[in-house]
Amino acid sequence: MCGLPRCPITSRFYAQLALKPASSYQGSSPSVFIGSYGYPEVRGGPLLINDSDHPPDWLSQGLAIDDIVGIRARTIRGTSGINQFSGDLQEIALSSRPLDVDVVFEKPVAFSLTFDGTVAPVGLSGAIKQMSVSGSAHVERSVDRVISDTDLGATEACVTLMESDIDVYQIAKLMTAGLLGRRRHFVPTRWAITAVDDTLSVQMKRAIAGFPPLEEIRLFSAELFGNRIVCILVPGDWKYEMIEKWGKHTLWGGDQDIIVQDREGMKKKGYSPISGAYYSARLAVCEYLIQVHRSARVILVRSISSDYWAPLGTWVIREATRRAMAQPPHHCATLDSAIQEASAQLGFDQWVRHSTLIPELRTQRTLFSIY
Repeated sequence: MCGLPRCPITSRFYAQLALKPASSYQGSSPSVFIGSYGYPEVRGGPLLINDSDHPPDWLSQGLAIDDIVGIRARTIRGTSGINQFSGDLQEIALSSRPLDVDVVFEKPVAFSLTFDGTVAPVGLSGAIKQMSVSGSAHVERSVDRVISDTDLGATEACVTLMESDIDVYQIAKLMTAGLLGRRRHFVPTRWAITAVDDTLSVQMKRAIAGFPPLEEIRLFSAELFGNRIVCILVPGDWKYEMIEKWGKHTLWGGDQDIIVQDREGMKKKGYSPISGAYYSARLAVCEYLIQVHRSARVILVRSISSDYWAPLGTWVIREATRRAMAQPPHHCATLDSAIQEASAQLGFDQWVRHSTLIPELRTQRTLFSIY
């Protein structure tokens, strides 16, 4: 069962996969997955698929939602007690290339394609009876240095890896496999994804605070799989607001639109009601401001249409925002003209009344506006 309304996962996936329920697997393992149920007594194992587990690869191949869901429907999530195969799991997570594995399951794997919005879906699962890894992990030098330094805190480790051009997906994989920090332990995958997005963007915010402000208002936009991202950057010190709208008859929209808002200054209080998407989008915006060496006040709106029929994980929001920030910006003379342009790009203007940063920008003068 997909666990979400109106999810068009039809019997074709089940029929295709259930005809030959596998009792064993021989092939590649590109990653690992650790569940959160029953924490700290969690279960986890390798992801088993002769395909990529790296979202940028899916985008570079031009895959559609159906294609990605098809890949993930064929993916097997092996499960066992964490301590049973911990060394093998860490070796898989360490490797920048998929490792070959031989796995024997306690019984044939079961089909249960589930979605939760944070992690990429997985279609099959099975309890592992035996597992062996063939070959040796291919480990980047920067990764080897960081995981070998047991005096390095988890935050420092994440930042060091980022500065060494290790991407966020690999860093999250290392965190979930318990390979970072002083007191190391396996971390549920969905927690690791958001923790890495949060950790890296918090460190970037501190650098951004020392940059001069943008010289003009910039607007960026892009769309990915029915996720429209519009981002307004206004000259000033760091502030960030995200507004998310699920339209009518979308996965979480029901019979009416659902709009959620959250914001922050240099410090963030509590976990965002927008969930992991808030941190994934924030990371992409911070990456842009680091690149241009400027500070800004950020208004980011995410609008989700019915085209996004299957939540694929927060990586979609991260990559959609990265795609937006990579486009040439639209320069706006005033905040009001930026709001009008954003509303035109989004196809609705109801988001404006949910913003608390816009009234603040309209009424407050700062040192940046004086000089």
